[in-house]
Amino acid sequence: MFDSKYSKVLTIILIVVIVAIVLILGFLTFDYIRKINTSKQASNFVDSYQSEIKNGNNQNITGDTQEPIQGNITIDPSETQTSIGSTNNSSSRPTKKKYQNLTVAGTMKIPTINLEYPIVEETTATALEKALVVLYPNGDNLNQPGNTVVIGHNYRNGTFFSNLKKLSNGAKIYVTDFRGKSMTYEVYNIFEASSTDASFYARDTNGLAELTLSTCTDTSNDQRTIIFAKQI
Repeated sequence: MFDSKYSKVLTIILIVVIVAIVLILGFLTFDYIRKINTSKQASNFVDSYQSEIKNGNNQNITGDTQEPIQGNITIDPSETQTSIGSTNNSSSRPTKKKYQNLTVAGTMKIPTINLEYPIVEETTATALEKALVVLYPNGDNLNQPGNTVVIGHNYRNGTFFSNLKKLSNGAKIYVTDFRGKSMTYEVYNIFEASSTDASFYARDTNGLAELTLSTCTDTSNDQRTIIFAKQI
């Protein structure tokens, strides 16, 4: 009698454990697929974005609603429409496109780690779930003299900045900004810092454009992997 009750208890526990494992595996699989799809969508956007710039496809948009251009790319009608390659001044401003309702400052490619993502201006949790984000000083500074800090999630699964730690000095980073200006950067310093350390943000770049890439380390959300890269 005792053995029968004991066996039933063990059976119930085993069923609960199996169900829990199935649910956990299902959640992890769903989360992984979602992030991979996000990465693929971002890569497609980058290709479309750079293709438009290369081909000079910059038609005027009128009206109060956003009009889609090639899949995920949209034009924000609040921006003054000019040619992509024009300079930014009081009377003429290049169009900033939209990626999932976020304002795109530019795009980034790092072939060494197979990274292709848009860089957006909004510094929100939602923005960080969808793209790379300009943290300092603002999106208009991208590819301009001075340092620009770009942050991204470390999902520890190969997406966004998960593979930033695999970079080494000399690795190339390619950035195209909303003006249509493309620039190549070379990694020259890699280190870890506290999440509260911003001492290197406003550093002297000797009149050149520099990038600082930042993401959580694999072991701690309070520590950051930091990459310095300079214009070449």
